Amino acid sequence: MRVLALLAVLGVSAASASLPPPRTTKAPWSRPADPLALARRAGLAPRTHEFFAYHVHAHLDVFLNGRKTMPPAGIGINISDPAVKRFPEPDGSTGYGGISPPCKHPCISPLHTHDPDGILHTESARAHPNRLGEFFTEWNVRLSHECVGGYCGNVRFYVDGKPYRGDPRAITLTNLKDIVITVGRPPKSIPSTFPQ
Repeated sequence: MRVLALLAVLGVSAASASLPPPRTTKAPWSRPADPLALARRAGLAPRTHEFFAYHVHAHLDVFLNGRKTMPPAGIGINISDPAVKRFPEPDGSTGYGGISPPCKHPCISPLHTHDPDGILHTESARAHPNRLGEFFTEWNVRLSHECVGGYCGNVRFYVDGKPYRGDPRAITLTNLKDIVITVGRPPKSIPSTFPQ
């Protein structure tokens, strides 16, 4: 009981505290099993549907020795909720969203991925940009200046094609921002924009 009381004082739910630590494994990193607990761990409040008062798209590319690996669809979404629609993707995978009518219980974080295309959606009732660190918390993948998942050293960050040397967790996910993380050998060219 004392542990639960301490967690409550710290603002951490028992469910969130029981989540595994961020993954420190090699890619690929799949969609985590408990997206809403991870959203709460990131400080985000899941809702019963998408809000569009503040709707922005940032984009994330992760290159491992020049090869692209993409965040999976459904990060931040309880894809097992019956109100969450499924959409076939051209590559044979599945996209998630289109929540209507609303879910009976919270089923979607304001920060999520619908498709495996690298677009990070912020769909919120208030105008407040999310941060890359919140997304990596939802993805349950380690992110620091030195490490991404199980890769440490020779990690570089770019925002809109320019080198970024600050805290990568602090990068704001504003509209049309293009974020690139390279590990090892970078691609021949660093993307600076992404197609809409």
